[in-house]
Amino acid sequence: MNGADTAWIIVATALVLFMTLPGLALFYGGLVRARNVLSVFMQCYAIACLMSVLWLAFGYSIAFGDGGAYWGGLDKMFLLGVSADTLSGTLPEVLFFAFQMTFAIITPALIVGAYVERINFSFMLLFSGLWMLLCYAPVTHWIWGGGFLADGGIFGANGVKDFAGGIVVHETAGLAALIIAVALGPRHHQTTPPHNPGLVMIGAAMLWVGWFGFNGGSQLAADGGAAMALTVTHISAATASLSWALWERIKFGKASLVGIVTGTIAGLASITPASGFVGPIEALIIGAVAGVLCQEAVVLIRERLKIDDTLDVFAVHGVGGIFGTIMIAALGAGSWAAQLGSLAIVGLFTVVVSYALVKLVGMITPIRVDTETETGGLDLAVHGERAYDMSS
Repeated sequence: MNGADTAWIIVATALVLFMTLPGLALFYGGLVRARNVLSVFMQCYAIACLMSVLWLAFGYSIAFGDGGAYWGGLDKMFLLGVSADTLSGTLPEVLFFAFQMTFAIITPALIVGAYVERINFSFMLLFSGLWMLLCYAPVTHWIWGGGFLADGGIFGANGVKDFAGGIVVHETAGLAALIIAVALGPRHHQTTPPHNPGLVMIGAAMLWVGWFGFNGGSQLAADGGAAMALTVTHISAATASLSWALWERIKFGKASLVGIVTGTIAGLASITPASGFVGPIEALIIGAVAGVLCQEAVVLIRERLKIDDTLDVFAVHGVGGIFGTIMIAALGAGSWAAQLGSLAIVGLFTVVVSYALVKLVGMITPIRVDTETETGGLDLAVHGERAYDMSS
C-alpha cells in the first residue's frame, strides 16, 4: 500500500460523492419549477443511497470481479474475501470499491435530468437500480475491469482509452436519458424558466470542484498524471464556459448565467475520457469546441427532434462524452478502431438494455405521474413537502 496514493483517493472519493450530493442535486433542482425542486433533491438522494447498497451487494463484483471478458461474476458480492489489508494496486481494495461506488452513484443520477417534473418515483428507483446492475456495471467491466474492450481484448494491445468515463459514464447515461425522455413524452409545461439560476450556478460550481476527484482520482495514484488530469480538466471547463457564452451572445445578443455554467459541464464531460492522455493545449481545443457543439446539440434535441430531455442530459453529457472519446483518437492518443468501435458497441448495448428496462419496469409500476400531479408539482403530491413557504 502506498500512503500518498491512499490519502489522495480518499479525498477523491469524497469529491466525487460531493458531485452528486449536493452538486448535481442543486444544479438540476435550480433548473426546474419551484414546485418540483424537492422531488429532484429526493431523486438524487435516493439514488445515492440505493446505488451504494446495490454496488456493495452485486455491482462491484459484476464490474471488477474476475469472471471473464464480459461479466465480472459474483465472487465479490458484499465484498466477500475483501478485508482492510486486501490491496488493489497500491490502494486498499475497500477504498477502490468506495471510489468506484461514487461513479456508480452519479451515473444513474445524471439520467435524472431527462425525466424531472413527470417521473413516477417508484419507477425511477426500480429502473435506476436495475440499470446500474445490468447496464453500467457490465460496461464498466468491459472497459475498466479488464473486459473485452480493454487492452488485450478484441482490439488487441490498443484497447479503448476512456480515462474517467466518457463512454462508461457519459455515453451510457446520455443514451439512457434519451430513451426515457422519448418513452415519457413531453412535459405539459415546457416553457417555464429555471426557478432559481443561483442554485444552478452553485451546483455547477460544486460539480466543477468535485470533477477534480472524478478525473484526477482516476489516475489511482498521487503523481504527475493525476496533477495533469486535474489541470486539463480545469482548462477544458473554463474554455467551454467561455465558448458557450460567446456563442450564446452571438446568437441571441446576451450571455446567460445558466448558459455559461452549462458550458462548464459540457467542457467537463468532454475532457473526462481524454484527461489522462492530453495536455493543456489539447484541453483548450476540446473545451472550445465542446461549448459550441453541446449548445447546438441542445437545439437539435429540443427544437428539431422535439424530444423533451428536460435538462439536456444527452446534449451535454452524452454528446460531450462521445466527442471527448473521439478526440482521443483525433489527437493521436488512441486507436480509431478501438474508440469508434467501443462507442458503437456500448451505445447499442445501452439503448437495448435501457429500452428493455423501460418496458419491463413499466409493466410493474407506471412510468409517469398523472396529469394533476404533474401540473400541481411533484413536491407536495408525491413527497408531502414544499421547498418554499410562500406565506411567510
